[in-house]
Amino acid sequence: MKSIYFLIFFLLLSLSGFSQLETPYDPNAMGYVLTEKDSVLNDTIKLPEIIVAKDKQDPEAKKQFLILQSRVYRTYPYAKLAADRLTNLNKGMERLSSEREKKKYFKIVEDYLTNEFEARLKKLSRSQGRILVRLIDRQTGKTTYELIKTLKSGWKAFWSNTTASVFDINLKSKYAPFESNEDYLIENILKEAFETGRLQNQPAAVPIDIDKLNEYWDTKLSSKPKI
Repeated sequence: MKSIYFLIFFLLLSLSGFSQLETPYDPNAMGYVLTEKDSVLNDTIKLPEIIVAKDKQDPEAKKQFLILQSRVYRTYPYAKLAADRLTNLNKGMERLSSEREKKKYFKIVEDYLTNEFEARLKKLSRSQGRILVRLIDRQTGKTTYELIKTLKSGWKAFWSNTTASVFDINLKSKYAPFESNEDYLIENILKEAFETGRLQNQPAAVPIDIDKLNEYWDTKLSSKPKI
């Protein structure tokens, strides 16, 4: 489990290395303060690979949906943060002129992030880690593997992905709501959370037409037994 923490923390740290000290991260600014009180059910349960509709669910499907909803609530703020940090990274790179400045700044941010996120990230489960990896792709337009490879090195990305695979987490995973039933459900969970103010909306890197998405899955699910 420590390896899962390291991989996720490594990503956030990488994306934060050259952001601006003048605007430190405020957890309240995300629209949702990260806490350990979000578990509707035991979120270490791995959901079975079944197709579930977003409505008209039987009790078991509803239970699974609530577990997924809890995981999304827990991990989305971190994915949003990763996208914010990537934006700051791109802006900060334009202002830093030497490797010495970058290394010095990286150390400052490293210490800050360790104090701010270490305890929380250590408590993410494997299932939450898998969802976080896909949500990072949704928010940044790049897989976690691609981000690590770009910001660090291909060798580090390779070993990070190899380590993650031991815990059933593929850093090359992409967010694919038109292909994955779980991602389809996640997109609807996000839509509702944005509308109710439960989570702060940050547009996906690649726009998603929610109406077309629901129409696609309604058609697909109508030809299969709903569970």
